[in-house]
Amino acid sequence: MAHPYGRATALAAALLALGTALTAAPAARAGAAPARPAVTGPVVTRAGLDPALVSGRGAAVAFDEQEAENARTDGTVIGPGRTPYTLPSEASGRKAVRLLPGQYVEFTLPRAANALTVRSSIPDAPGGGGVTAPLDVTVDGRHRRTMTLTSQYSWLYNQYPFTDDPGADLLHPDWWLTECSCVPAGTTPAPILDKPFRPAHFYDEQRLLLGTTHRAGEKVRLTVPAGSPAAWTVIDLLDTELVAAPHAERGGIDVRALGADPTGRRDAAPAIERAVALARRTDRPVYLPPGTFRVDRHIVVDDVTIVGAGNWHTVLKGRQVTLAEPAPDGSRHTGVGLYGRPAAEGGSRNVHLSGFAVEGDVRERIDTDQVNAIGGAMSDSTIRGLYLHHTKVGLWFDGPLRNVRITDNVITDQIADALNLHTGVTDSLVRNNFIRNTGDDGIALWSEKTADARNTVARNTVQSPTLANGIAVYGGADTTVSGNLVADPVREGSGLHAGARFGAEPFTGTLRFTGNTTVRAGTLDLNWKIGLGALWFYALDGSIDADVRVTGDHYLDSTHNAVMLVSEYGVKDRYDIPAVHFKDIRVDGAGNSVLSARTKGSATFENVDARNVGAVGVNNCGSFHFPATGSEFALADLGGNDGGWLAPWLLPNTLTCDDRPPVVVPPAPAPWS
Repeated sequence: MAHPYGRATALAAALLALGTALTAAPAARAGAAPARPAVTGPVVTRAGLDPALVSGRGAAVAFDEQEAENARTDGTVIGPGRTPYTLPSEASGRKAVRLLPGQYVEFTLPRAANALTVRSSIPDAPGGGGVTAPLDVTVDGRHRRTMTLTSQYSWLYNQYPFTDDPGADLLHPDWWLTECSCVPAGTTPAPILDKPFRPAHFYDEQRLLLGTTHRAGEKVRLTVPAGSPAAWTVIDLLDTELVAAPHAERGGIDVRALGADPTGRRDAAPAIERAVALARRTDRPVYLPPGTFRVDRHIVVDDVTIVGAGNWHTVLKGRQVTLAEPAPDGSRHTGVGLYGRPAAEGGSRNVHLSGFAVEGDVRERIDTDQVNAIGGAMSDSTIRGLYLHHTKVGLWFDGPLRNVRITDNVITDQIADALNLHTGVTDSLVRNNFIRNTGDDGIALWSEKTADARNTVARNTVQSPTLANGIAVYGGADTTVSGNLVADPVREGSGLHAGARFGAEPFTGTLRFTGNTTVRAGTLDLNWKIGLGALWFYALDGSIDADVRVTGDHYLDSTHNAVMLVSEYGVKDRYDIPAVHFKDIRVDGAGNSVLSARTKGSATFENVDARNVGAVGVNNCGSFHFPATGSEFALADLGGNDGGWLAPWLLPNTLTCDDRPPVVVPPAPAPWS
C-alpha cells in the first residue's frame, strides 16, 4: 500500500532480506530441474494452476496463459522457490525457464491467436539502468518476428523506496537490518553487506501483434539469438489471444483532425486537449484511433468520454519529464497520465475512459511524484478496457469521490500499486481487472483521513506482487472483497489483507471476504521472521472491530498459514480483533497451520475443511501473556469442520504457541472430492 504518491513507511525500519542476492548472470542453481521432455499439447493454466481449481474466480480474460516450465524447451527450469530476492520467487507459479543464447522454449497454441505477451527477465546493466536484448518469435518455424526485451523497468535494489543502482550503499543506514541484526550506522565495526543488496522486481512483459491469425495447434517458439547481449534470458510465461479489429467510434471527434500525430514522433497532448474541449462543447466523445500518441504530461479530463480503438491498437506513450522545479504537491517529474481535477477543487465527474493503452516511462520509485496512468478525483465515472504499463501506479484516486467503476483493465509492471482508492472513495466498484507484477499492493483501499465506504472489489486476478499484498483493505466501512484470485505474493504482505495501519480510519460496519481463492500466499514476513496467513488481519493502529465475515474462500498451497490474526507486539494490550466468523472455507495445503492467532480476540468456524496441514491446526499465542486460564484468543466450533484441524483439545483457547514452526511443504492442490 502506498503513500498518496507512493508507499507510506509505517512498518518498522526496513525491508528485510532472506535468501541469496542475485548476480547479473546467475549460474544454474543447485537442484534446478533439467530440460523438460517433449510436450505434446498446450498446458493452459490460471495463476499457474489447473483452471478447474479456480473456476468462477478471478478475472475473465481474453488470453490463454501458459507457463514456460510446462512447455517444450532445451533450457533449464528454475524453481520452485519462494525465497525473496531470487528469480523463482517472483515467477508465476514460482517456476520459470532459463535460456542461454541459442536456446528456446516452445508453446502450442490452444486457440487461434494473433497476439502474444511474453513475461521475461534479462540481466541488469553492470551499473544499473537496464539493457535491451532480442528474442526471436517464430510460429511453426516461419513468420519470424523479433521482440526487444528490456530490463530498463526492472531490477530495483536496496532499502525502501529502492534504487536502480546495484552499487549503492545503504539508503537508510540508521534502520535496523535483519542481515546483521543491527543498526549499521550504530555498529562498530560496520557490517559488510554484499552488493547488489536485495535485488528485486526482476520481470517485465512485452506485447506483440503477430500480423496474422494462427490456428490452434501451431507452435510458438521463443529463441534467444546466438549473439544476444543478454548472458541469460528467463521466460516465465506466454499469454496468447485473438485481438479484435480496431474499433471505430462513430460520431467521435478524431484527435488526428485536431493535429494529433499517430506515429508518436510529435507531442500529441495539445491536440488531445483541444479534442477534449471540443467534445465537452458539442457533447460528443473523443476518439483515439489506432496509433501511438506521444503524451509527456497529464491531460485533465472532466465530463468527457474518451474511446480508443482497443488497447492493442491505441497507445498513449510518454517519457518521464523532470520538472524545472518541484510542483506544489512535491512532484519532481511528470509523465503520461489522464487526471481528474483534484478533490480540493471539486473533482471531476462523468469521465468515461475505454479502449486504449497507457505506456509510461517510470524506472524508479519517488513517493512524491504524480506519475500514475490515471489519477485525481473522478466521480460518476467509468474506466474500462485499458492496458496500463510502466507507470508508478496504474490508477490512484484521491478522494473524496463517489461512484467510480473500474472494470476489465489489464495493469502490469508497476513500480508501486496497480490500483488505490485513497481517502473517502465511496460506492465504487473494482471488477474483472487483471493485475501482474506490482511493486506494492495490487489493489488497495486506503481510508486515510476520510473513510472509504460501500466499495466492492470483485472477480479480479492479482498475480506476483513483489512487495506487500494482493488485495488490501486499510480501514473503512462496509467493504466487500469477493470472487478474486490472488497468487504468488513475495514479501512484506500476503494474498488478502485487512490492516488497521497507515493512519487509516477505523473499520466500521461490515467487512466481507467472500468466495476468494489464494494460491502460494502466506509469505514469511522478513521483519518478524514469522509466517503470515494467505488471509492476514493486522491490528497496528487500532482494533479491527467490525462485523467481519469470511465465507467461501479457498486457500491453496499457503507457504505458512492459511489465516493469521495479529496485533503488533507493542500495542497488543491496547488493540485486538474481537470477532471474525469463518464459514464454508477450504484449506488445501498450509506449510504451518490453518490459523495462527497472535492477538486477543475470537473466531468462529463452520464448515471449514482442511487437508495437508504441516503443523498443528491452530497456532494460538493469544496476546503473549500465557495465562494459566489459556490463550486470550478464543475459538468456537459451530460444526461441520472437517480434516481434524480443529480438534476438541484446541477449544476454546488452548495455548499452542510456536513462533516459528518448521514448514512442511504440502502436495500440489488438487480437486476437492
